[in-house]
Amino acid sequence: MTYRYRVATLFLAGFFIDCINIFMSAIALPDISRQLHVSESSVAWVANSYILGLTLIIPLSIWIASHIGVRMTMMASMAVFTVGALCAGLSTDFNGLIIFRFLQGAGGGLLIPVGQALTFGLFQKNERARISTLIMAVALIAPAISPAAGGAIVDHFSWRWVFLCNIPFSLLTAALAWWWIKAEKTTAQRPDLAGLALVSLALAALLMGMSLYADATNPALPLGLVIVGVIFAALYVRHYRRQPDAIVDLSVLSNPRMRFSVLVYYAVPGIFTGVNLLNIFFLQQVMGWGASETGLLMVLYAAGSFCAMSVCGRFYNRVGAAKLFLPGLICHAAGIALLSLVGADYGLPVLVLAYLLMGIGGGIGANTAQTTAMIDFTGEHLSRASTVWNLNRQMSFSVGAALFTLLFNLLQQHTTTTSAYHTAFLIAALLGLLPLLTLMSLNKQPESLCNQKEN
Repeated sequence: MTYRYRVATLFLAGFFIDCINIFMSAIALPDISRQLHVSESSVAWVANSYILGLTLIIPLSIWIASHIGVRMTMMASMAVFTVGALCAGLSTDFNGLIIFRFLQGAGGGLLIPVGQALTFGLFQKNERARISTLIMAVALIAPAISPAAGGAIVDHFSWRWVFLCNIPFSLLTAALAWWWIKAEKTTAQRPDLAGLALVSLALAALLMGMSLYADATNPALPLGLVIVGVIFAALYVRHYRRQPDAIVDLSVLSNPRMRFSVLVYYAVPGIFTGVNLLNIFFLQQVMGWGASETGLLMVLYAAGSFCAMSVCGRFYNRVGAAKLFLPGLICHAAGIALLSLVGADYGLPVLVLAYLLMGIGGGIGANTAQTTAMIDFTGEHLSRASTVWNLNRQMSFSVGAALFTLLFNLLQQHTTTTSAYHTAFLIAALLGLLPLLTLMSLNKQPESLCNQKEN
């Protein structure tokens, strides 16, 4: 195997490990909630804390690699991930589990941008399509197999092994990084640490506020956290206007295609993350399904996504983004709406159709958004847009999970458990259609990149 394919293999291995940890842990949440005596809204932090750690380390990773080298960064990434996975699997209290999941996410997230930059740098532009295809394949395979594998682990062993089973793979990846990667350093500008702190505090406060609100006897604390999050977000906007190299360049959102694609990512992968989390609890706690059976539904979602992505790749340049977004969002929302029919009278057939529709719609929407978001950016602006896009992608998962667990708990206070689930699914379907209200913005001429924020 040549050096560049060894590098690509390590990057894809790290990316796969991160992907399965997002989806595999979700299937174990009902068992964790029951054994550690925490609510559905609170247990969502098992996933949120991992994604938060993954998100916040991304802007720092290239800078870290410039100081300790790519090989040491990849090894450190998997070493930190291993420690986090071990401690999470051995945790006896919920707060400790959340802390170690954050550490695990930070470790895993360290490898992704470094590995991606090194991999793409070793392939010519006309060869990068092959690597992109492999990345998309990993992004489909991980959600397809990890919930089913996680369900089997939970049913036959314990939720703890959902975290512990990752350790051999992360150790192997660390060892291969030591053997395969050349000891070399890159150069990178010092990151905007003040901006990173403001973004981190804003995101953490908002997610904590939404997660705590439903279970709080006094709403003052969660509402206070939401207000604090909004304040930190406003402080970042002010900081961004004064800092020429702010960590998140908000000017890229002035581009209508980027802005619309950001909305789509919240409406499709973001909403699906929250809906899928609620459906896991509904099927296991209300319908009496096992974790293995619940996890197999993601195979249907992945199959639908694969077919949809294949179509998008062929027709994007022919029909344009708007004509793909429209059926994608409608199909995804229709699948979510079908979940509101699942019950004693309608079960497996409706679930099969729902997950296939969500997969097809999600595949069209997410793939089209990925292509459309940065289509107008080149050079340095492309790098800034990429940072915003990757942060947005990770945040949409956390926001979706926190928002819909909050919504369900609020609904449950006024109706039956089953009705609360069904109503939440219907609301999610309606929210998933909201980007269509601004679909015509894609036809507007984007602003000149020269008019964006100057350095």
